[in-house]
Amino acid sequence: MHFRLSDEQRMLLETVRELAQREFRPKAKQYLDGSFPRENLQKLAELGVLGMAVPKEYGGMGMGVLETALVLEEIAKACYVTAMAVLGEVGVQTRIIATFAPEQLKQRYLPKIARGELILSICITEPDSGTDVASMTTNTRIEGDTAVIQGVKTLISRAEVADLFVVFTRVNGVPGGEGIGCVLVERGTPGLVAEPRYHTMGGEYLSEVRFEECAVPAEHVVLQRDGIRKLMNAFNVQRCLNAAICLGLAEGAVEESIRHMRERRQFGRPIGDFQGLQWKLVDMYKEVEAARGLLYRACMSGSGFPDPMQAALAKIYCNEMAIKVTSDAIQIHGGYGYTDEYAVSRHFRGARFGSVGGGTTETLRNLVARRLLKETDLKRGLVSLDTF
Repeated sequence: MHFRLSDEQRMLLETVRELAQREFRPKAKQYLDGSFPRENLQKLAELGVLGMAVPKEYGGMGMGVLETALVLEEIAKACYVTAMAVLGEVGVQTRIIATFAPEQLKQRYLPKIARGELILSICITEPDSGTDVASMTTNTRIEGDTAVIQGVKTLISRAEVADLFVVFTRVNGVPGGEGIGCVLVERGTPGLVAEPRYHTMGGEYLSEVRFEECAVPAEHVVLQRDGIRKLMNAFNVQRCLNAAICLGLAEGAVEESIRHMRERRQFGRPIGDFQGLQWKLVDMYKEVEAARGLLYRACMSGSGFPDPMQAALAKIYCNEMAIKVTSDAIQIHGGYGYTDEYAVSRHFRGARFGSVGGGTTETLRNLVARRLLKETDLKRGLVSLDTF
């Protein structure tokens, strides 16, 4: 199959790339201290990028998963921290609001997201509940017109700057996955405490978020039952977008390596003349192109949200590929690659996040294995899974 971008997709991609390379790449190093790239987000909002997941009737672009992945890929090449900040606006948080929230909340929040006026943070992980989402203990009691939240979330991205928290919580103490719902909480709500706790190797902060008898209007409960199934379905988008950032980091590392191999001279000639480095570069590019095929296919799979198996395969491959390719890029750069001044070290730091965020690669391997063992029709072979 021949994959070709439409004229609109290519124009969007080239516009974002030009901005990212001109504005984001030169100052990417400054975000290693944990500062939030708010100025970068505002420039992307002016292009409409932050409204990619917002339907057109609410002021957004209403674009699909593939276009969103393409944009994140280009941003990640230039600045990992900015790509992660954008992910918080175009990923699962916004899509949950656009898909499940009542109309009055859509009208209140979605236009602000599209304009870059509302920073989102999704709260799922707890101190004793990570991969095992169904065991979360945060609970929301619905008391008439009020919903009261009690619990603790941890390792939460963007919490120190977020204006709106998309909180997954048990509702009325109903046990198991069936009892998981979702509540929207605005910053400044009494009982909400968000404190940066962990500075990551990628540069951004992760926070602990506490809900201490935090009361919100009952209409802010956007999912009351069976939220875990809907969350996991929506999270296939997040897995593709996580993979897109990893693909972008790897592509950026390849581009930086080409630049360095042209400019760096040893023994009287550019190091790009040496066959050993040429072969390493080709292997890096080969892995990037293989990952691209898996990711783009996953983005276009499924109905509404990507197919779970395709999203899992793309994330596994892109996560692990990015770690290898960015590490090889450091090797090509030699001692320079190990310094903060060179982009490849930041690419490597960012790539290491991919396989632990949004579903670990081990967990996703379990998902793929279950489907292989359960659904493969050996009379027809692997084509019976309908993934081709």
